[in-house]
Amino acid sequence: MTYLDYQATTPLAPEALEAMLPWLRDSFANPHSAHAPGRAAKAAVEAAREAVAELMPGGGTLSFTGGATEALNWAIQGSSGPIVTLATEHAAVLDTVAAEARKGRDVTVLPVNPDGLVDFPAARAAIRPGTGLVAAMLVNNEIGTVQPVAQLAALAHEAGALFLCDAVQGYGRERIPAECDLVAVSAHKIHGPKGVGALWIRDGVTLEPLLHGGGQEPGGRSGTLSPALCAGFGAAARLARARFGADHAHVTQLFRAGFQRMASAGWTLNGSREERYHGNLNLRTAGLDAARLMSELRDLAFSAGSACASGSGRPSHVLKAIGLTDADARASIRIGFGRYTSEEELMAALDRIDGAARAQRVAA
Repeated sequence: MTYLDYQATTPLAPEALEAMLPWLRDSFANPHSAHAPGRAAKAAVEAAREAVAELMPGGGTLSFTGGATEALNWAIQGSSGPIVTLATEHAAVLDTVAAEARKGRDVTVLPVNPDGLVDFPAARAAIRPGTGLVAAMLVNNEIGTVQPVAQLAALAHEAGALFLCDAVQGYGRERIPAECDLVAVSAHKIHGPKGVGALWIRDGVTLEPLLHGGGQEPGGRSGTLSPALCAGFGAAARLARARFGADHAHVTQLFRAGFQRMASAGWTLNGSREERYHGNLNLRTAGLDAARLMSELRDLAFSAGSACASGSGRPSHVLKAIGLTDADARASIRIGFGRYTSEEELMAALDRIDGAARAQRVAA
C-alpha cells in the first residue's frame, strides 16, 4: 500500500509511539490526582504542553482538547459578537458558525477567488467595528492554499475583533503568524496520535467554556487528560520543530517533481500555484470519475477531498467555492505526502493514477 492521504492523517512517528508506551503500559495514574503517580503523569502532560506550545506564537496558554474539532467549537462558541469566516473553511468551522447563526448570531461567509485566496475587498467590507470573531484556515485541507492570515488578523484587530486560526494543516509545516489570538491544532496531522488536539489562547483573551466540569485545563476546559496522548503529541511537536526545514525541503521537492509530471500529462492544479503548502497536490483532468479511480487503484491511498465529507456524494464545497463545476469537482483528486513519502513511490503512484485516468477516457 502506498499512502498518499497526509491531509486526512499522517503515519504515527516512531518517536511519538515510544513516548506514549510507558503511559499506556505501566503509568496509568490520573494526571489531576495529588499523589506521586498522579504528579508524575501531570509532569508528562506539562512537558508535552511546553513542546506543543513551542510552535505557537508567544504570549499565550495552551489547553489540550479531544481534537481540533473541539478546539474550534470552543473558540467559536466561547466567543461573542458577529462572526466572519471563509467559504472554504473546514466543516468544523462552517457547521459551527451555521449553528451559531441559528441561535441568532450574525454570520458572514466570505467568498474566495479562483485560486482559493480570500476576496480581500469583500473581507474589508465585512470585517467592520462590532465584529466579534474572524476565523480562517492557515492551510486549506483540500487544496493546500495558504491564506494571508496575518493580513486578515490585522483587519480583525482594526475592527476590535479576535482572530481564530485553524492551523490544523499548517501546524508544524508552516509558521503560524504572531497576529493570531486563537489557534486550533491536532496531533494526528503531524505524526502524533488521534484523539488529542489543542487550543492556544493569547494572554488576555477569555472564552466561555464549551465543556463544564472540573476545569482542569488553563483555559477552563474540563475533562481528564490522557498522559499517553499528550506525550505522543509532545514528541510529535518536538520532532516537527527539529525537522521543520528538512520536512519543508522534502515536500517542496516532491511537489516540484509530482506537479511537473502531472502537468505534462494534462492535469490541472486546483488552488494557487504559489501560495500553497507543497505537501498537497489537488488535481483534475477532464472526464475523470474520481470515485471510480480510487476503486480501481485500491492499493493506493489517496482521496477526492476531505475525509470528513467522504461518502456524502456531494461535490466538494471547497472546489465549488473556487468556481469549479460539479463535473470538474468530481474529476478532482487530492494527493497528500510528507516526511515518510519517497520520491520514487510518489512518482510511481502518479504514473499509475494517470494511466488509469487515461484508460477511463478510452473506455468512455
